[in-house]
Amino acid sequence: MLTPKTTKTTTATGEHLEHERLISLVNSMADAVIAVDQQAKIVMYNGAALNIFDVNTIKIGSALDRLLKPVDKNNQEVNIVEMVQSAVVPITNRDLRLGYADGSFINLYLSIAPVHLGYGEKGQRGYVLLLRDITREKSLEEERDEFISVVSHELRTPIAISEGNISNAEFIAEKSGDMTAIKAALKEAHNQVLFLADMINDLSTLSRAERGVLKVEVEPINVHDLVTELANNYSVQAKAKDLEFKTELDPKLELLQSSKLYVREILQNFITNAIKYTAKGTVTLHATADPKGVRFAVTDTGIGIGKGDQQKVFDKFFRSEDYRTRQANGTGLGLYVTMKLTRLIHAEIELKSELNKGSTFTIFIPNLD
Repeated sequence: MLTPKTTKTTTATGEHLEHERLISLVNSMADAVIAVDQQAKIVMYNGAALNIFDVNTIKIGSALDRLLKPVDKNNQEVNIVEMVQSAVVPITNRDLRLGYADGSFINLYLSIAPVHLGYGEKGQRGYVLLLRDITREKSLEEERDEFISVVSHELRTPIAISEGNISNAEFIAEKSGDMTAIKAALKEAHNQVLFLADMINDLSTLSRAERGVLKVEVEPINVHDLVTELANNYSVQAKAKDLEFKTELDPKLELLQSSKLYVREILQNFITNAIKYTAKGTVTLHATADPKGVRFAVTDTGIGIGKGDQQKVFDKFFRSEDYRTRQANGTGLGLYVTMKLTRLIHAEIELKSELNKGSTFTIFIPNLD
């Protein structure tokens, strides 16, 4: 007579152990897990659920919709009970957001699966919800989509202009043979091809920087020679716009220990922008000795940058709405790449600018060991 009791006790003990193992497994998960019955009442949850809802405890038996109140991408509240009870097969959703008391939101991944909450065929039926914070994931996806959209737009324009001018040159050659008009059309097409080349170079550098594969090769830099080289390279470009390119060198300058490649590229980006957005006056490259490195500055007498834009000039693809900025070709990547390189060599950038009075980009480059 004891045998059946022993068997029943053994079975109960086994079920209890299985239940404990299940609880332990669920609690070890990084994702939030909530189990609800058919009425969407909470019957179980794990520690990660407390984190995602930012609460100290969840009351067993409480209604799910009192805890979970997601909104959709249009900021409309979602009937979570209806969503759960309509799940006859496992479903997922990545377009929900969850709000907090302080007004902040997270992007939410939600998976709902109908299951047996008990044991055996007669076990209570219900649903298991798995939740995950995918805010960073969503942000990266949106940035990627924006990147593709902007690059496509920026590439389309110079390609269309180049194609139009080359077609125009062919037409003129066939009809009149006017060499002046043909040369003008080909020159504009060539300018657009150079713009495309600049964009591809910027995209290539940006790609390497964001993948973290750019390496800093430290070497002694003769600042006087570097400034002289830059002056020689850009004086012709400045003169073509009737600008004066000047240099101001501190006689106390010594060798700078840094990446010559990145220092040159940073300064080139500042100088190129200064010449591009200056219609008359001067562009000046300064270099001043500092006990811990060298302080460079590029000053121009150009259109300047409004206060509202100064915080955005280093953002990816940013271009001011100022019509004078829009008149000049630009990828919107140069200063973004510059900031990436600046961080690689532990430098610091400061911008001072006023509309119609010019800009000064100052960068302190420390000696690297």
